[in-house]
Amino acid sequence: MRYSDRPAVLTGLIGAGIQASRTPPMHEREGDAQGLRYIYKLIDLETLGVGAEVLPALLLAAQRMGFAGVNVTHPCKQAVIALLDDLSDDARALGAVNTVVLRDGKRIGHNTDWFGFAEGFRRGLPDARLDRVVQLGAGGAGSAVAHALLTLGARQLTIVDVEPGRARSVADGLCARFGDGRAVVGTDLAAAVAQADGLVNTTPVGMAKYPGLPLPAELLRPALWVAEIVYFPMETELLRTARALGCRTLDGGGMAVFQAVEAFRLFTGIKPDAERMLRHFVELGTMAGNAA
Repeated sequence: MRYSDRPAVLTGLIGAGIQASRTPPMHEREGDAQGLRYIYKLIDLETLGVGAEVLPALLLAAQRMGFAGVNVTHPCKQAVIALLDDLSDDARALGAVNTVVLRDGKRIGHNTDWFGFAEGFRRGLPDARLDRVVQLGAGGAGSAVAHALLTLGARQLTIVDVEPGRARSVADGLCARFGDGRAVVGTDLAAAVAQADGLVNTTPVGMAKYPGLPLPAELLRPALWVAEIVYFPMETELLRTARALGCRTLDGGGMAVFQAVEAFRLFTGIKPDAERMLRHFVELGTMAGNAA
C-alpha cells in the first residue's frame, strides 16, 4: 500500500515543558508499523507561553482539525475533566484523565496512567515487598499510581502531599474502592518512610525543569525500593541517590511506555505491539543520549 493510501490518524500531547517527551516518535513508529499515516503533535503550553486556561480552545481546535484524540499531562490531568462529555470508569474513579478520545463529536476521558505504572512495576520490581508503601504526591498522576499500587497488592499506602486536603481526597477514594485503612494521609514523612518497604515519587520534583530531591536524602536506606514516574531525565537525583545507597530502583520508562500502549489502542482501535513500543522507547533514549 502506498503511504498516501494508508488510513490517517492525527493525535497529540498537551502539557507544559514536554519537549523532551519520547511519546510522539513512539506513537508514530508504532503507527507506521501498523500501516497508518500516524502524526502525533506536541502542544507545549510552556513554549506557547500559556497555561491550562487555554484547554477549552485547544480541545475545540483538535476536534475541528479531526484529531482522533489527545494525551494530556501536567498541569492538565484534572483541569481537563470539566471539559469532557463522559469519563471511563477508571478516569471517574481516579479523578484524573491522561487520554481524551475525540469521536462522533464527543470528548471521552480515560486514564491509562495507572495501567502503565502497574505493568512497569510488575516487570521492573516483580517481587518487591508491598506491605507498607509511601507515595509522594497526590496530583493527577499520583491518584493513578496510588490506584495501581493497591491493585498490585499494597497492604497500606501512605500518601504525602504539600496539600493535605488533596491527599485526603485521594486516600478517601482509595478506601472506598479497596477497603478501609488501605490508604492513609501521611503527616510525619520521616516516620512513614522509616517503616516502609518502598517509596514512589509522583511529584514533578526530579524533572529536568524541577531538579532536586523530593525528600531529604537521609530518609533513604538500602532496604527501601524506590520508584519514579519521571523519565526525562531517566535517572533523576532521587534514583541516583537511592542506587548509590544500594536501593532497588524503578525509573519512569515503563509507565511512559505502557500508558502509551493503551492510549494507542484507544485512539486507533488497533492493539499495538507492546514489546515493539518498548524497544522503540529504549532506542529513542539511546539516540537522545548519543545526540547529547
